[in-house]
Amino acid sequence: MKKQFNRMKQLANQTVGRAERTEVLSEDLLQIERRLDAVRSVCHLAQKRLIACLQGQHGTDPDKRHKKLPLTALAQNMQEGSIQLSDETLLGKMLDTCGDAENKLAMELSQHEVQIEREVIDPLCLLTETEIPNIQKQRKQLAKLVLDWDSARGRYNQAHKTSGTNFQVHPSKIESLKEEMDEAGNKVEQCKDQLAADMYSFVSKEGEYARCFVTLLEAQADYHRKALAVIEKVLPEIQAHQDKWTEKPAFGTPLEEHLKRSGREIAVPIEACVMMLLETGMREEGLFRIAAGASKLKKLKAALDCSTSQLDEFYSDPHAVAGALKSYLRELPEPLMTYSLYEEWTQAANIQDQDKKLQELWRICNRLPEHYRVNFRYLIKFLAKLAQNSDVNKMTPSNIAIVLGPNLLWAKNEGSLAEMAAATSVHVVAVIEPIIQHADWFFPGDEDFNVSGAFVAVPAVNSNHLSHTGNDYECGTLERKRPLSMTVMEGDLLKKDSTSKSKESTSAATPPPVRNGAQAVPSSSQLSVSQPQSNAGPSPHALRRGVCSFAFHPRVPSLDVLQKCC
Repeated sequence: MKKQFNRMKQLANQTVGRAERTEVLSEDLLQIERRLDAVRSVCHLAQKRLIACLQGQHGTDPDKRHKKLPLTALAQNMQEGSIQLSDETLLGKMLDTCGDAENKLAMELSQHEVQIEREVIDPLCLLTETEIPNIQKQRKQLAKLVLDWDSARGRYNQAHKTSGTNFQVHPSKIESLKEEMDEAGNKVEQCKDQLAADMYSFVSKEGEYARCFVTLLEAQADYHRKALAVIEKVLPEIQAHQDKWTEKPAFGTPLEEHLKRSGREIAVPIEACVMMLLETGMREEGLFRIAAGASKLKKLKAALDCSTSQLDEFYSDPHAVAGALKSYLRELPEPLMTYSLYEEWTQAANIQDQDKKLQELWRICNRLPEHYRVNFRYLIKFLAKLAQNSDVNKMTPSNIAIVLGPNLLWAKNEGSLAEMAAATSVHVVAVIEPIIQHADWFFPGDEDFNVSGAFVAVPAVNSNHLSHTGNDYECGTLERKRPLSMTVMEGDLLKKDSTSKSKESTSAATPPPVRNGAQAVPSSSQLSVSQPQSNAGPSPHALRRGVCSFAFHPRVPSLDVLQKCC
């Protein structure tokens, strides 16, 4: 109690300046002391934030930590979901593979966090919770001992000073105060030496403390490398599942990718829409021009995207089918007539000489990439067949070119609306119309529209669209028949003898003649030519020079009539 009183008295005297404060630490030790608080504060905050980054429970063993990780819960959820969905489905396979990968990542993460705790967090905790506090505790103890030493020295000096004038002070008391002062001084020296040793040790071990943060980055790098190895190992497997799955959206997908993925020659939306239109839409007025209901169109596009075979309900709405076909062509990342040939198409459209124009268009058609050329041929042959019914459906080659052309060819960098309209009216129509008019000259031979063989035995649909004749695909079935010529459909030349038939077959390679610059609408049989070897052969306009004059029929006459005229 007395020592505490003397200590408080000495502290009060030093505070008010009645006594000097003794500083026993050297300047370098004082600098170390000033850094202690800053180091402890910074390291404690880093430790706290690092612990907050851990996903597992701090201080638990790896197995228990692994079970509590969010990644482990995600992996379990994925694997349970794959069981529910069955691994026969793409989503089921994906969930199973991803769940296994996430479980491995969770295991790597739990081991990584245990390593971080052991090699980073624990050393930082030792520094901030033990080593620095011990040094600071010794510093406080030294301060108390210095106060005791100053108090004892002050009392000794006071007694020694008064002993010369006051003979009542006993020499033994002065000797006792001197011993107390010396003892206090010895304690101060011992404590100071211990404190100095601890401070110098702290400074010398600063490299070890800094190494904790290097270890942190190394551990993180090692964890990420292992996690990346897990992901890279599973990615090819997951990608293989994805690539093997053919039921992917067709709309908005590049044509080559869709054909490669589905193993087809003709894109699903093109063939499906063409087959449905052949069944119910060939005599539908305003086909491709009249807009369909938005909900019906959206439903049909979704059905085609998932490659469903349940399309029966759409047979009764040809305008929805035509709208879906237009939408598919427009949503292709690259138009069916390709960006690379856009300039050549537009230049050919400006050629005034019709014979040269047809020759140039034929040349460009044959420059189309194979997948694009096959699908373009398929579509053009269908559009030519549609135009044969133009007296009923009002869709002449010109009208078809106007409404469908902008979906077949457009510039890669479209400009203003005015520029797009100009390109549509001047270039696209001038290109598409003659190709449709002379489809069998550009693409000789009959076209089997049921390429995949999937469109057979369709139930009959009660619809006004089916109340017509002359269609090559009978109601209720999509079995292909040999197409009839336009004149036979009209009943002009229904009966032909065997001689005229052989002549027609022999001269079938001759494209249709042109009368007064007007191109006649060809039939599929009259425009069939053998595939040219080096060039397109004579164009329909060039062949006009060898045809005699005759009363021009509104439809192209059969070749036996042409021969009689000549």
